[in-house]
Amino acid sequence: MKKILLLFTVCISFITVTQAQRADRTKFIRDSLDLYISRALTNWRVPGIAVCIVKDNKIVLVKGYGIKELGLTNYVDVNTLFMIGSNTKAFTATALAMLQANNKLSLDDKVTKYIPEFKLENKYAGQEAMVRDLLCHRLGLQTFQGDFTFYNTNLTRADIIKKLGEIKAPYPFRTKWGYTNAAFLTAGEIIPRVTGKPWEIYLKEAIFAPLGMTNTLALSKNLPKSLNRTVPHTLTDGRLTAIPYCQIDGLAPAGAISSSASDMGKWVLALLNNGKVGNRQVIPQAAIQATREPQDIVGSQYHLNGENNFELYGLGWFIQDYSNHRLIMHDGGVNGYLSSVTLSPQDNLGIIILTNTDQNRLYEALRWEILDAYFGRGYRNYSDAYLKIYKTQAATAQQAERKLRDTVLLNLKPMLPAIAYAGKYSNSLYGSMTITQGENNDLEMRFEHHPTMFAKLQPLGGNRFYVTFSDATLGKAVFPFTVQNGKVTGVKVKVADFVEYNAYEFKKE
Repeated sequence: MKKILLLFTVCISFITVTQAQRADRTKFIRDSLDLYISRALTNWRVPGIAVCIVKDNKIVLVKGYGIKELGLTNYVDVNTLFMIGSNTKAFTATALAMLQANNKLSLDDKVTKYIPEFKLENKYAGQEAMVRDLLCHRLGLQTFQGDFTFYNTNLTRADIIKKLGEIKAPYPFRTKWGYTNAAFLTAGEIIPRVTGKPWEIYLKEAIFAPLGMTNTLALSKNLPKSLNRTVPHTLTDGRLTAIPYCQIDGLAPAGAISSSASDMGKWVLALLNNGKVGNRQVIPQAAIQATREPQDIVGSQYHLNGENNFELYGLGWFIQDYSNHRLIMHDGGVNGYLSSVTLSPQDNLGIIILTNTDQNRLYEALRWEILDAYFGRGYRNYSDAYLKIYKTQAATAQQAERKLRDTVLLNLKPMLPAIAYAGKYSNSLYGSMTITQGENNDLEMRFEHHPTMFAKLQPLGGNRFYVTFSDATLGKAVFPFTVQNGKVTGVKVKVADFVEYNAYEFKKE
């Protein structure tokens, strides 16, 4: 009897402590979040961040922290605009799912029903591809394939759809998941074929306005005109600097939206309330459910807390398990911005995090910190854990760059006279590129579809050159030239993985 009583007492004590810990963890949002974020902004060198938390059909927190632009005391508020990057995709997918719910189209319709000119290099795939295939990244392409050609360029949407059809897919149709921004553009261009309204107008009328998202902008060209906007930032050679806004309206349905913490809160409130705003059914419930149905296996994801989680893809959303909760989520990244939107429908919980630098993982760390608080998990301090990893990786990259810069300072001559590398080059997908000779055997490279961008090439000896882009987002690289019988025949161009993993072979004309 004493043993039973002792066991009962221990169990009661354990339950009490566990409940107390759970209660204490939820206080993190109210009592500790401001201090946590303020410290993290300094450690991560993030100028500004906006956060919104939705719980049980209420916005329990919406707040801006930090500044809109480095060097100025213009503080972020709840209505300050950030580019949300690929969090645009959920809007595009939801818009198409709404058209299906209203019997205007079917997600299982063939793409060619609406865009007859749509083709893929794999002829069968082009003929059979459905609207759904565009929204879940299963055309057979590799992740980001073609994005150097499409991203932040002067190509029109029609140009991009045409060029998408020229890319050779490395995988058979519908056999492998590969994140394809141009596919989402193509999906977005179905909207005007069905409604007679451009993608940006339809989104404003069908989603933004009914939800009260009055500050949200669909197109990147309109962000610089806004009075209450952040400025994008990046780290270049260890210095935090403001950078130009990217212009990606050619890929708008994949990543051009700018929004605020307040407006995004309204979006998430509706998604967690089965599409309702008050008594109004703004988004059909069937449309929301359609976007959350798993379509592809992305893989597994190792988490810092030791969990190994599955990762699936719906339509414009990643789907992941975490601590016995099913998360609907997506991250977004464009020049100078990183963001995340996370839903836990079973907990009626939503988290929005917007930042104005593309060199941080605070947006990710903060998501897990808030989720752990609501799920009653122990405090992990993800910000410090991610920062340690980030600094290690950054130090390795800086050391490699330092070696290349030291080699440049040796003034090693290229194998051939600098003028031999100059001339016009072409790539079947991208188009043309021109190299001109500068001073001290340096070369300058300019690209047809990136009219405001250039790359500086400095010799490393032989036929290799150290490359720095005027657009810091494209990174730094080493370009090797190919030489046959004493003549330059081509060059391999590689930009940062943030834009595209694949290299481009340019042939000299």
